Amino acid sequence: MKASKLVSTRSVTTKLITTASVGALLLGLSATAQADNWRYAHEEYEGDVQDVFAYAFKEYIEENSDHSVQVYRFGELGESDDIMEQTQNGILQFVNQSPGFTGALIPEAQIFFIPYLLPTDEETVLTFFDESKAINEMFPELYAEQGLKLLKMYPEGEMVVTTDEPISSPEDMNNKKIRTMTNPLLSETYDAFGATPTPLPWGEVYGGLQTGIIDGQENPIFWIESGGLYEVSPHLTFTGHGWFTTAMMANQDFYEGLSDEDKELVQEASNAAYDHTIEHIKGLADEALAKIQEASDEVTVTRLNEEQIQAFRERAPQVEEAFLEMTGDRGEELLQQFKADLEAVNSDS
Repeated sequence: MKASKLVSTRSVTTKLITTASVGALLLGLSATAQADNWRYAHEEYEGDVQDVFAYAFKEYIEENSDHSVQVYRFGELGESDDIMEQTQNGILQFVNQSPGFTGALIPEAQIFFIPYLLPTDEETVLTFFDESKAINEMFPELYAEQGLKLLKMYPEGEMVVTTDEPISSPEDMNNKKIRTMTNPLLSETYDAFGATPTPLPWGEVYGGLQTGIIDGQENPIFWIESGGLYEVSPHLTFTGHGWFTTAMMANQDFYEGLSDEDKELVQEASNAAYDHTIEHIKGLADEALAKIQEASDEVTVTRLNEEQIQAFRERAPQVEEAFLEMTGDRGEELLQQFKADLEAVNSDS
């Protein structure tokens, strides 16, 4: 069921970026200046969190203007790197991409992969994203340098590790090939945890787990459920080390070319989609886990206790140090603001 969906998607992903498919998009570029038909691509499947955000954005735009929004899901225009390139080139007007992939373009975006920086409590995380100066004031400037208008950053869910055997300590990670996104700091994290980080495109993850090319991977629980990853990687571990974060952005030139009225429309649609999505993710992890446990008797779930988490947390400082080496003074300033924002949220709560 899910397996066939992912395998077929993987094969489609590797073939869909053809001259014809991109050419079809280019045919509409002459209309872009009129902004009557906007194109928006994201990284996930139908019904996943980014898809919920995209369709809430589309609905608001179309209900409050004469414009239309065409949404492209994972695989329809390629992998994450492909849709980002198309956005920077103006073929797409909007894109949703996680910092896991944007980190190669914007090194400071890798801050979300410093383990144990973000809390695991859902309410605290959501408040942080609402109130953080680092996210709402500093990140837009970093994205603008790459020709991108950052409209919203939002969390999707706590990261869960799936493996071929149960995991409860860094020693259990030794020599495990864990799939990572093409993100240097995420590789540093799993290296610190004792594993062997193995970059692999998302479309190849199911097959890689199935054939033993990789021994495990990390994702929010709803991806593990919707992608059927638990079928080939049945041992789930809640390590408490981070949240999956994503960003919705526009091509900067396109956005700057909009009328003031349309800029306001895009901002309002982004805010409405954000509010809708935040409500959507509340309780989503519990629902997804229940579906997984109902679907498979082979699944095990390990929630690390504080002592077990501490063994992983003790390895986090080397990842933070690597982040600062990659990003220099700007990264240090961002990290300090991040920590100040988190402290403010924690003291308020």
